[in-house]
Amino acid sequence: MTSRLLLICVAVTAGSCAARSAGPAATPAAPVRAGAAALPHENLNAVAWMQTAVEYEATALQAYRLAHRQLDDALKDPSWSAAIEQTGDVSTLPPAVVLDIDETVLDNSPFQARGVRDNAAYSEDAWNRWVAESGAPAIPGAKAFTQYALDKGVTVFFITNRMAQVEGATRANLLAQGFRLPTDLDTVLTRGERPEWQTSAKGPRRAHVARSYRILLLVGDDLGDFVVDATGTPADRQARTAPNADWWGRRWIMIPNPTYGSWERALIGAATDPIDAKRRALRFGTR
Repeated sequence: MTSRLLLICVAVTAGSCAARSAGPAATPAAPVRAGAAALPHENLNAVAWMQTAVEYEATALQAYRLAHRQLDDALKDPSWSAAIEQTGDVSTLPPAVVLDIDETVLDNSPFQARGVRDNAAYSEDAWNRWVAESGAPAIPGAKAFTQYALDKGVTVFFITNRMAQVEGATRANLLAQGFRLPTDLDTVLTRGERPEWQTSAKGPRRAHVARSYRILLLVGDDLGDFVVDATGTPADRQARTAPNADWWGRRWIMIPNPTYGSWERALIGAATDPIDAKRRALRFGTR
């Protein structure tokens, strides 16, 4: 755990360190209001938990150890598929697993911590500079699981919403962390890599894999890593997953990510003040 830490300026009392603004959330935060400088950043607890808590490490390890067991079960059942996009007889297709990258196999909490420390809002330029460093550490358990899958003859695909222009740096980061990538097959499928992959929706890329491989497991940190559409209200999202609810922990493995994601957009909607929208959601309930 120690090697994953990055110093975070923690405010023990009001004014004890610089003010914080939003980290790399899915929706940019509103400007810091006058008088808000002494308030802790809304992402501070989430980032500190990811970087320091044994509970976070245990949860990630637990998820990946479950994935080991479920992979074994999937290999025994030729009709097993984890992709909604996969239809028809898949029994003759070679096996594969599909994983997200950010907060699923690579830990970007150091980037998040910089935003908290520097009181800096998320920006695409800052994110791309971070990606170019190729320095994100591995999520606990991720490397062991992908190695296990490869040893079982299962192809490992990574479907990420990192843009195509940073694929080289992303590959370098994965290799530096010990993830094996084949030289004769593109297994890192980025956003914009093909004309039909321009949006953040991952369904078309899963369908691309599903045409040639039987997808045994999906592993991710966001609802969009599993379903076609992760938008809508919390109730909409709950209803959308209901038909496949028994796939959680069996065909779908979720890695915890409290720092950002489509869950935020579900709470914020069109609000101009994301923090206030989240507070109102907590007060009045979201279901």
